[in-house]
Amino acid sequence: MSQAAHPAPRSLAEALRARDDASLAALLRSRPDLITPVPTDLTQLATRAGTRASVLRALERLDRFALQTAEALAVAPDPASYDTLLALMAGDAGDEAVAAALPHTLAGLREQALVWGDDERLRLVRTARELLAPSPQHPSPTGLGPGVQEATSGMSPGRIQEIVTAAGLPSTHDSVSAVAALTALFEDRKKMAELLAGAPEAAREVLARLMWGPPYGQVTPEPAAHLRWLLDRGLLLPTAPGTVVLPREVALHLREGRAHRSPEPLPPAVEPAATHGRQVVDATAAGQAYTALATVEELLKDWDEGGPAVLRAGGLSVRDLKRTAVALDVSEPVAAFWVELAYAAGLIASDGEADERYAATPAYDEWLERPSAERWAQLAEAWLAATRTPGLVGGRDAKDRTLAALGPGLDRSAAPEVRHRVLTLLAGLPAGAAPDTESVLARLRWERPLRGPQRDGEEDLRSRLARWTLSEAEALGITGRGALSTQGRALLGAPAAEAGPRAASGAPGAAGPAAKAGPGDKLPVHHHHRPAAAPVPLSPAEQAVATAAAARLLAPLLPEPLDHVLLQADLTAVAPGPLQRPLADLLDVLADVESKGGATVYRFTPASVRRALDAGRTAADLHAFLAEHSRTPVPQPLAYLIDDVARRHGHLRVGAASAYVRCDDDALLNEILADRRAAALRLRRLAPTVLAAPCDPATLLEGLRAMGFAPAAESAEGDVLITRAHAHRTPPRTAPEPVPDGPPPPDATLLAAAIRAIRAGDLAATAPRKAAGAGAPPAGGELPRTSSAETLATMQAAVLTGGSLWIGYVNAEGTASQRVIAPVKVEGGFVTAYDHTADEVRTYPLHRITGVAELAED
Repeated sequence: MSQAAHPAPRSLAEALRARDDASLAALLRSRPDLITPVPTDLTQLATRAGTRASVLRALERLDRFALQTAEALAVAPDPASYDTLLALMAGDAGDEAVAAALPHTLAGLREQALVWGDDERLRLVRTARELLAPSPQHPSPTGLGPGVQEATSGMSPGRIQEIVTAAGLPSTHDSVSAVAALTALFEDRKKMAELLAGAPEAAREVLARLMWGPPYGQVTPEPAAHLRWLLDRGLLLPTAPGTVVLPREVALHLREGRAHRSPEPLPPAVEPAATHGRQVVDATAAGQAYTALATVEELLKDWDEGGPAVLRAGGLSVRDLKRTAVALDVSEPVAAFWVELAYAAGLIASDGEADERYAATPAYDEWLERPSAERWAQLAEAWLAATRTPGLVGGRDAKDRTLAALGPGLDRSAAPEVRHRVLTLLAGLPAGAAPDTESVLARLRWERPLRGPQRDGEEDLRSRLARWTLSEAEALGITGRGALSTQGRALLGAPAAEAGPRAASGAPGAAGPAAKAGPGDKLPVHHHHRPAAAPVPLSPAEQAVATAAAARLLAPLLPEPLDHVLLQADLTAVAPGPLQRPLADLLDVLADVESKGGATVYRFTPASVRRALDAGRTAADLHAFLAEHSRTPVPQPLAYLIDDVARRHGHLRVGAASAYVRCDDDALLNEILADRRAAALRLRRLAPTVLAAPCDPATLLEGLRAMGFAPAAESAEGDVLITRAHAHRTPPRTAPEPVPDGPPPPDATLLAAAIRAIRAGDLAATAPRKAAGAGAPPAGGELPRTSSAETLATMQAAVLTGGSLWIGYVNAEGTASQRVIAPVKVEGGFVTAYDHTADEVRTYPLHRITGVAELAED
């Protein structure tokens, strides 16, 4: 139904009151800050919708054309007709694209309560007009200056009459009519063309420079002849000593009626930079996913026995980040990404000890036991929802402090929305198409133009987040060769893409049936701006289903874990693919990783074999393990290495004295004492077979091993102490919660309850009341005030007559409200009534009712 069918609303509250529940739900869904807390009635909702903070948040979420429309309304008369707005947006010559897009955009602004009124009296909410209207301190993005009436407000009547006369108009008896006549002249295209035809060439050049803004210029006390010509006719008006401005009406004539140099009714298309086969994309993404899992595992292994120390201010030190980057064989920014990803997934955290360090969490052990595809899906889902932004690591915060990985200050609430939006744009391309990065950034800037650069020359945050999203999605295996993979589409909940022409990644045409609708028709907001294939953000339950689907699609593409290695005569083992968990764990202890890639090369050394023996394995265990899991015979040099290290292992025993060394071979102890390298250990003989040292057992163990011996630690009972790797874990920790970008969108249940409460509160606030007699409603919308006796008598009378009453009520928390009730029973100091406000039967203590008034019969 056209809005013109309704009486013209006189305020935003009246405009909201005329809406149906679906329209109110759309408003609260698009501006969730309006529902926190739930307004008591529609008047309060309108007031809240006009506050500066709420309006600014709403403006920041407008796309470029919607913002241009609001900016045009800010420089239009208040109120303005739809035809006036269309003329400002399309110009005198008209613009089919603008004309087709404007009804949808205006419907969106109305839906968000930024514009109200019918098509003959469109009004931009006052706060939005104040934010967008031109002023010397805050120039309008349109480049327009003040109108003639505003620019001449401080001018003397005599000077105004001089300008009117010079412009070829008859003089008037007052300034108001003179300004009106001058304004009418400037708005008359034919008369203005005749006036400017006689302008000096230099004067026309000045007007051309000021036409698109900024509209202000400087003049000397004795302006040149061409400037004097403009000043005499009011084509330039003084605003301050030495400063002149081009009146808005003159600028619009020069612009042929357009408020904007380049209206942008359609979003820029996301262009493909390259196209690959779908199988190539999926296989590449799967390879990246496997690498991502291996990298996170390697990071956690490196931190398994206690990772880097936590800085006093929180986070990793620069030195520890560099060391982690070297261990992972990546650059420091990439290392920061993997560290933050593991943290976001809840796999690492601070251990909370006095000497606080980072370590793996118990959730890491559970994560390791899951299938590879599910482990990847957990990482991808954590990345998609995380507000922590690794790309900021190494930058500076507002206080010029360095931002550290895992430290504070890395949360950016816009990150999840940008990640989802970038991937959604990729989902709108054909299968296998990789986007042109600059076209993605241009699209994002069109969708959120107000969130631009904060400093000159600095790229805005959303653009940086988009760049990081593209690189991080590639590293994580959500994209392959820049194109969204099949499992990436599933992660978004998007339908499978079809190869062939792009359906909607660019600008859908506005020439469909929706484009023919009239300006007052209710239409889907921004329908012409949204890609048809673009999925909306998923609820937690929907995201869990989508994540499981992505894992199922990825699983067949990941290599199956192997149960064997290839042993070689040069004391190395080659793993031609990922290894099964028990094999990989023991091999990590028994050998050192020498190189990675498609195949991992492990090297056996005396130190690595001794590490396995320290973990409780015997030489027989190691021989059996290698024989079982090698597809090649166990090389003789490797068997000799194991036997040689095992024969010497534990010959020396180290315990706590502070520390001691005991050995049945006193000649070996003599050799140790004679070695100059043992001087730092400060050993002394306690008995023929025992040496003591003032250092701790761990230091003594390391010192003797550095000298080439193979000591074993022993317990207080004299048994060999088995040391197991992977022992340090934090207490149970939860993953960091994302920092929301304002209040979350309300769900359907909350929306229905809120609208019901607002409607009921509005009924109580606007219900007609009797204007005379006891309990007459006070002026100004205050709560009714009656004595206890009057309240009781009115209640009892209403029970007998079945009438409804308007009451003021103060609850136990001291919150006052207005309610419309139909009393059913009054006894024991309580009234039981049907509460129209809550739409249910309730009981109220009479002493909490401030007063009561009868409702008018009408």
